[in-house]
Amino acid sequence: MTHPRRKFLRQSVTAGAGLFLLPGLISSCTSTSSEEGDNTESNDQGPSGPQLFFDISLAQWSLHKTFFAGELDALDFPQVTREKFDISAVEYVNQFFKDKAEDTEWLGQLKQRCDDNGVHSLLIMCDGEGNLGDTDDTARKTAVTNHYKWVDAAAFLGCHSIRVNAAGQGTAEEVSAAAIDGLGQLCEYGAKSNINVIVENHGSYSSNAEWLSSVIAQVGMDNCGTLPDFGNFCIQRSEDGCAEEYDRYVGVRELMRYAKGVSAKTHDFGPDGSEIHTDYKQMLTIVKEAGYSGFIGIEYEGSEMGEYEGIQATKDLLVSVGEELS
Repeated sequence: MTHPRRKFLRQSVTAGAGLFLLPGLISSCTSTSSEEGDNTESNDQGPSGPQLFFDISLAQWSLHKTFFAGELDALDFPQVTREKFDISAVEYVNQFFKDKAEDTEWLGQLKQRCDDNGVHSLLIMCDGEGNLGDTDDTARKTAVTNHYKWVDAAAFLGCHSIRVNAAGQGTAEEVSAAAIDGLGQLCEYGAKSNINVIVENHGSYSSNAEWLSSVIAQVGMDNCGTLPDFGNFCIQRSEDGCAEEYDRYVGVRELMRYAKGVSAKTHDFGPDGSEIHTDYKQMLTIVKEAGYSGFIGIEYEGSEMGEYEGIQATKDLLVSVGEELS
């Protein structure tokens, strides 16, 4: 039997897809991903670069220290991505342009910067807009509507998704029920603009991949998915660090079933260029075996080297392991 939300989605996406095909509105900022938002037309890393089974994008959070210090303007992110790292796709973080979601003039400038640099906009990571798993009905509805403007901004920029948090206070069962409702409501809105709503393993219950996979399955909508992060599997924190952690390899394998993007988290590197916390060959093997061939986003969060160095080290690692597995 077809899930009622799934039936609604298919009708809405069919009707909404045409909004992006009007002459003159397609720009190079538009994602080259498939209808699901998780595959691309090609996996070239440049005219003479390596052929990988995936493409590489850059998450804006990799430069969060630089942005928070006021050393880089959000409008310059596409140019930096292309000129400094020769990467052709970006993943935004709403914290760096929080007051610009409804400013079409500013968004138009960002879109033009993408066009000028041959950069695609993939998704917007959204924080600070309320908890979609809030067990209070009124607060949850407010959180849903707070995200509407980011769905609209994503559509304007040509993104395929917004990344949200399925957070909430209560038992696992209570937050699950609330998140299913909140995500379902937001996905219905997103479907009107052909935008996916994807959830990252981002702490608490969401870092339990079994829990998150169950939530996505029960939402039952084609534009509801996951953004598996290689490193965010701490379920419960303590003063000494992580008190309870989900196995990251098991977690990514479980979340890949619903993946519409992948986040390559890095912190520290060994002398051979490997990431000392994550076995990238094992992790990328899991991604490949899932049949994924879309973008993998660099998200460097280390402190041992500068952000620009960390981003380049992450790209080098992805290319090296990717070549081996492709």
